[in-house]
Amino acid sequence: MAARSLWAAGRRVPRLLVSGPPADGSTATQRTAGEDCSSDDPPDELGPSLAEQALRLKAVKLEKEVQDLTLRCQRAVADCENIRRRTQRCVEDAKRFGIQSFCKDLVEVADILEKTTACFSEGAEPEDQKLTLEKVCHGLSLLEAKLKSVFAKHGLEKMAPIGDKYDPHEHELICHVPAGVEVQPGTVAIVRQDGYKLHGRTIRLARVEVAVESQRRL
Repeated sequence: MAARSLWAAGRRVPRLLVSGPPADGSTATQRTAGEDCSSDDPPDELGPSLAEQALRLKAVKLEKEVQDLTLRCQRAVADCENIRRRTQRCVEDAKRFGIQSFCKDLVEVADILEKTTACFSEGAEPEDQKLTLEKVCHGLSLLEAKLKSVFAKHGLEKMAPIGDKYDPHEHELICHVPAGVEVQPGTVAIVRQDGYKLHGRTIRLARVEVAVESQRRL
C-alpha cells in the first residue's frame, strides 16, 4: 500500500510542475511530457497482486485438506482390515467350538454309560447276576432320560409320525402295508427308524411303512 501511495504521488508532481512558470518553455514541456509518459507504468517493486495471494492461500489450504483426507482414508482402510480379520477369527471359532455346549452335556451321558457297563465285571458271582441286571436296567433308564434331556436342551426333537400323513420331506418310504380300521390310507402305519429335527429342520428322515387301500378281489 505504501508503494502504491508513493507511485500516485509521483504522478501528481509532474502535473504541478506543468502549471508553474517554466524557466524554459520548450525544455520544461518536453521534460514534463516525458515524466508523464514514464510515470504511467507501475513500478516492478509492487510484487504479486491480491488475487494471486488469495489463490496461493487457497491452494495451501486445499493441499492440507487433501493430506487430512488421505490420512483419514488410510486409517479407515486399516480399521476395515482389522474388523475383517476379527470377524473371520470369530467365524472360525464358532465353527470349531459351536458344539462345545452339546459335547459337554454328552460327557455326562458317557459317564452314565461307563458306570452301567462297569456292572458287567468278569468276577461277578452267579447269585449276583440278578442284582447286576437290575443295575444295568436302572443305568439304561438313566441314560435314556439324560439323552432326552440333552436333546431337548439343544433343540433336537424325535419325530413320532405314526398316524401322520406321509411327507417325503420328513419320511423315507420303505414299503406299503394294507390300511386297517385304525390306520387310514396314505398315513404312516409303522416306524422302522426314528427321524429327528434340529430346531424344526429335519436332519434325518424317519423310515416308515405307509398304509394303502387294499385291492378287492372280484
